[in-house]
Amino acid sequence: MIALATDIPVTTIIPMLTAIGSRDWEQFKNLESDFVRQYGVEVWEEFFNFRLKPALDKDSDKWLLIQWCSKGFTVKTVVE
Repeated sequence: MIALATDIPVTTIIPMLTAIGSRDWEQFKNLESDFVRQYGVEVWEEFFNFRLKPALDKDSDKWLLIQWCSKGFTVKTVVE
């Protein structure tokens, strides 16, 4: 069975939101890597775009974007 973004348990979402809220980039990267290994890149993209990112406040969304851009990090580097 292929996982869907809507099948991801809330217990997976909360630690990611907590890492973003506390501005802990390393923790967020680790959680993202674990997620991609467990569910795959396609599910991560859907989950991020339609469940995680819309839940962020403006400052958190901006912080996350700055982290990605300044670190040159992409999801593709997670699965390599």
